Amino acid sequence: MVAPVLEITHVFCCPNRVRGALSWSSGPGGLLAFGTSCSVVLYDPKKRVVITNLNGHTARVNCIQWICKQDGSSTELVSGGSDNQVIHWEIENDQLLKAVHLQGHEGPVYAVHALYQRRASDIGLHTLIVSAASDSTVRIWSKKGAEVTCIQTLNFGNGFTLALCLSYLPNTDVPILACGDDDCKIHLFVQRDDQFQKVLFLCGHEDWIRGVEWATFGRDLFLASCSQDCLIRIWKLYIKSTSSETQDDDNIKLKENTFTIENESTKVVCAVTLETVLAGHENWVNAVHWQPSFYEDGVLQQPMRLLSASMDKTMILWAPDEESGVWLEQVRVGEVGGNTLGFYDCQFNEDGSMIIAHAFHGALHLWKQNAANPREWTPEIVISGHFDGVQDLMWDPEGEFIITVGTDQTTRLFAPWKRKDQSQVTWHEIARPQIHGYDLKCLAMISRFQFVSGADEKVLRVFSAPRNFVENFCAITGQSLNLVLCTQDGDLPEGATVPALGLSNKAVFQGDIASQPSDEEELLTGTSFDYQPVAFHPSILTEPPTEDHLLQNTLWPEVQKLYGHGYEIFCVACSNSKALLASACKVGNFTFSFYLFTCYLNPQALASCGDGGRTLCERPLGLVFSESCFLSFISLLSLKSLQLREILLCPSCLTSFACCPLFEVGTETTSFCYRGLCKECSIVAGIAMLLLGSYFVFSFGQSYNWLFFLFTWACS
Repeated sequence: MVAPVLEITHVFCCPNRVRGALSWSSGPGGLLAFGTSCSVVLYDPKKRVVITNLNGHTARVNCIQWICKQDGSSTELVSGGSDNQVIHWEIENDQLLKAVHLQGHEGPVYAVHALYQRRASDIGLHTLIVSAASDSTVRIWSKKGAEVTCIQTLNFGNGFTLALCLSYLPNTDVPILACGDDDCKIHLFVQRDDQFQKVLFLCGHEDWIRGVEWATFGRDLFLASCSQDCLIRIWKLYIKSTSSETQDDDNIKLKENTFTIENESTKVVCAVTLETVLAGHENWVNAVHWQPSFYEDGVLQQPMRLLSASMDKTMILWAPDEESGVWLEQVRVGEVGGNTLGFYDCQFNEDGSMIIAHAFHGALHLWKQNAANPREWTPEIVISGHFDGVQDLMWDPEGEFIITVGTDQTTRLFAPWKRKDQSQVTWHEIARPQIHGYDLKCLAMISRFQFVSGADEKVLRVFSAPRNFVENFCAITGQSLNLVLCTQDGDLPEGATVPALGLSNKAVFQGDIASQPSDEEELLTGTSFDYQPVAFHPSILTEPPTEDHLLQNTLWPEVQKLYGHGYEIFCVACSNSKALLASACKVGNFTFSFYLFTCYLNPQALASCGDGGRTLCERPLGLVFSESCFLSFISLLSLKSLQLREILLCPSCLTSFACCPLFEVGTETTSFCYRGLCKECSIVAGIAMLLLGSYFVFSFGQSYNWLFFLFTWACS
């Protein structure tokens, strides 16, 4: 019998929360590469699937860059990580062919770039790689075949290089390197005799340089730079003419920064001038990227369009005016609302018809240009997932979707997208039921559209699906809405919203939506100090929602809180009958670890547990179980009522034992004894009482009057 073969059907992930962890190949059908945790993911935005994962780093991947050939295609890329190493990846047929590790940095690598270089002494191409790390160095590597050597190390003393980019000087084969530093300057290096020498530095920015990128336009080389001063600067590098033409001294000329190089035994004078300053962002500008060049009718074309991403939650597409040549803002896209903090990075696709942004919380935002109206860009579906550790995962009882929780403080729901007249089925995130203020640790499904989650707090929260989610779920997964709604309560809320400074999702009903004023009424009658608590807007979807919709319109209302734990919750489970929940919390003061399970019951009903048909406890508020006798004994101290009887179980033989008067605490007589224990459990109980007594003596000193300890054991 042949064993079944397991294969990956879908991957849910998102980029790491660092600048530079995203790169889009400029070749035909270009793949999007980004770092997620310790892996590099290759994603196909058109097919909306992950092609492969590249595993080699042992710590977080911080930066990625495709290496472009002259025809625009890319089959190699480089990445740097917090494991202090750079990896060169070679891809063939969308699969990993070879990986070469470059080691030498003494700190995390935060910026990489590479290009192909042809040397006069060699026939083949070399790969020139540069990397910057937190050890205040920039290393230059030369790779030919499988052999990699570090040819030079640039030391920046106490400074750090935050961004770098390689290119060639106009009409030459001389590489030029631009390094953006934390000293607000851009340092330019030119390679001479296989060594990079500093020739110039560009001043103008007033804060850290966050991005630099070269682009060739005709006989000129343009450098775009962005900074935390909210500005973008475009510099023009060109070869100065050697003609002796005289110029009128009265003409106004831009300030030139010049340097001289030798190219084929000829001295060439290069000049750098400031082309323009772009001011449009209201916060740090984290990335700038030129639209990739492409071939049209056999001629290489380089569109003069620049894309910038900022912490003000917007991306701007810049281009010079055709008549005046003045650089103007062409398109502005971004996030609206939600608990977000702007964009880390941005990228063009190969022909500039799609742009993507990497948000602060790891999410990707994809926009596509309208073919009929080039100035109109619409959001598109893109991969999503947790940007931090996934702590728990559960299938729904019908096995049609999954819910996950993570330390990114979100609960996410993934389901298949079944399109009409198409056999391809892809999984996507269709709801974000909970966006919390604590790291989420666990969850359990109570019913098909109801779950309970626990976080780094003392409360369990129960959530129930609203009507708008059920409608969209049926439309996306191709299920019958009437069949699903017949199993739900009639009075379902439309959605949910989070009040200001709150952690609980508040239900939004149809009447709440109808009472909201229109935009015109709000402008006429409202004041700038009015707060509109309802941000939910119902909408019917036939495809998975975009990130903006997930942030605001897919919350589930919180229907109940379950109290009782004294410390942070870390696991929860539901019984097969869906009548009981068991949860566990951390230990605060004890030096040893144990599990304390508290089963919360429905307040309207009594639940019971038994041993051999004999009822041990019937209480509407709480039951206590444990993995050992003395731990259950200690757990009784946290209960308000200390007169419980017959509620503990022997962990080895499952016989019961109860608490009886034993010692006096203050003025209240509260004592304990065990019965029905086997020999092994009796020994454990005795040791437990000694530990407990020591705990009380060291914790409370003389505040308790210890009368005596008396143990009695009886065979049941």
